[in-house]
Amino acid sequence: MTKIDLITGILGSGKTTLLKHYAGHLLSQGSRVAVLENDYGAVNADMMMLAELKSAGCVLEMVAGGGDPDCHRRRFKTQLISLGMQHFDRVIVEPSGIFDMDEFFDLLHESPLDRWFEVGSVLTIADPTMKEGLTGQMEYLLASQAACCGKLILSKTGMLKGEAPDEAAGRVLDRINRGLEVIKCDRRLSTGDIFVKDWDKLTDADFSVLMNAGYRGSRYVKLYLPEDISSTAHYFMNLSIPADGIAAVLGEIFSDPECGRIYRIKGGLPDGCGGWLRVNASPEHTELSPVPEGQAVLTVIGDELDRLAIDRHFRRVNTAPDFVSI
Repeated sequence: MTKIDLITGILGSGKTTLLKHYAGHLLSQGSRVAVLENDYGAVNADMMMLAELKSAGCVLEMVAGGGDPDCHRRRFKTQLISLGMQHFDRVIVEPSGIFDMDEFFDLLHESPLDRWFEVGSVLTIADPTMKEGLTGQMEYLLASQAACCGKLILSKTGMLKGEAPDEAAGRVLDRINRGLEVIKCDRRLSTGDIFVKDWDKLTDADFSVLMNAGYRGSRYVKLYLPEDISSTAHYFMNLSIPADGIAAVLGEIFSDPECGRIYRIKGGLPDGCGGWLRVNASPEHTELSPVPEGQAVLTVIGDELDRLAIDRHFRRVNTAPDFVSI
């Protein structure tokens, strides 16, 4: 049977970055790997971030958003059926940050998927730099996704200021356990459930831990369905911004209350020299890195977004004549 892993985490936690490390290790070991991006949005910018994985040993697929939840679920199952028939060594699913864990487990119990797949690891990413005071919906997502994980993985440890990674891990565990209590989950995470290490220094032994992390079938009260979550996304396409001004305009958007509460801005932009930049930004940090291919589109994700307010910031610096936002 094909092992299938799930990498979860709320918006901007670092799922795609971990996935690149994880899938890259599997490929280096000679495994045939498929990556399935399961996104509720209309545009999946993370596919651009994963393009370098595409090879004879790695297939990238996606489930695009749009339509009602039942339609999306059917698309998800159809993609899993297609991948199951190809008998990969490992399939890695990265869903949107807004995700109902039951969708994953329920589908794998349906025919014919139950004959082809067995759950490998459920890995949940937690960002120790995330601010306190998230909306109740975001705190619910953080707790409900961690409830079933085999390992809770701490991201962005290099961005901690004045706090050791182990101290941050304890703080994150306390926060998640408070959330588990709110959703009436009988599970509480301990230090043995959390994985703390610089992702650039992972060893074969570390990857073995992640590959064999398993999962927990925890029960909890489902406070929200994905379609009830108020976080939304807007897409800004055909953008061209001078490379030395990208970080500045993104910072303005994050700090402008008229734009809404923004969790993440991600996508790709031309670098002005014939190449491409991958954009991955949160209120705390903006990462711009060169990629071999890309698409001029940025996705802005958050609560109570005002597309026109965000649009004004981009139009001030954009030089492309066919810019459009949706």
